[in-house]
Amino acid sequence: MAGKLYMVPTPVGNLDDMTMRAVSVLNEVALILAEDTRTSAVLMKHYGIVTPMRSHHKFNEHTTTSAIIEMLKAGESIALITDAGTPGISDPGFMLSRECRRNGIVVETLPGATAFVPALVNSGLPCDRFVFEGFLPVKKGRATRLEALAQESRTMIFYESPTRLVKTLQQLAQVFGYEREASVCREISKLHDTTHHGTLGELVEHFTHEAPRGEIVIVVAGKESEAHVKVDKYAKFKNKYSQCDENA
Repeated sequence: MAGKLYMVPTPVGNLDDMTMRAVSVLNEVALILAEDTRTSAVLMKHYGIVTPMRSHHKFNEHTTTSAIIEMLKAGESIALITDAGTPGISDPGFMLSRECRRNGIVVETLPGATAFVPALVNSGLPCDRFVFEGFLPVKKGRATRLEALAQESRTMIFYESPTRLVKTLQQLAQVFGYEREASVCREISKLHDTTHHGTLGELVEHFTHEAPRGEIVIVVAGKESEAHVKVDKYAKFKNKYSQCDENA
């Protein structure tokens, strides 16, 4: 009987965010696949987990996946963790999950930490419908992707590094408008967890003068439908009188 692959979320900041079930699974499996064994060693030590670990990340997954599938077929259960958050969400995990599906191996993903959910709720923007974009393309395809999102009506979520935050906010403002509501959440669940609210223009101004640190989640309001855009019914008269004043 084949083993099972467990996708195990790990804390994005505070180590106490680890679930009891996640600790139990990591103790019970035969092997833990970690994005960076040095980073995960801190978590393992904190919870007294001594299960063997092996590196599995985006740079080696093409060569390691087949051997992992064979272990699972032989009956070994394995857990996959990343440096922080849920595997597969802007982290390694998709390829291994896909190959398990193709080989009839059960994949079980535990509920747990992921950065974008608390950032979305903290934003104060609509949470009922949203689109997760993760990291935008760094160069090729970036402008095209932003233009494609210009008409998106759902709340949008982006991951970004602190060094690129201001540039990304500027680009978002240029495409979506400087008055579009947004928030920037950083260092989720850590000591300096903060959320800044405002328009994209205001956030550009703030972070231009206050260099950000830590992991960043940007949440941007979707485009309002024409029916919800406030229209000034006196605008044409204001323009008419303004022109008269200029000609006087």
